[in-house]
Amino acid sequence: MAEVVNLRMVKKQAARKAARAQADENAVKFGLTRTERDRQKAEADKAARDLAAHKREP
Repeated sequence: MAEVVNLRMVKKQAARKAARAQADENAVKFGLTRTERDRQKAEADKAARDLAAHKREP
């Protein structure tokens, strides 16, 4: 005979699994803290300034 399955528990487990997958996706997408984002922006700005400083004027 087949094993008896509680459908309510199965639905809850599936919902938890979907929520965990969504959370992992969001962590990758929005995973940087504010200080990390600010640091990366500052580094990019500095690199752009350094590059612009080496350009010749026509």
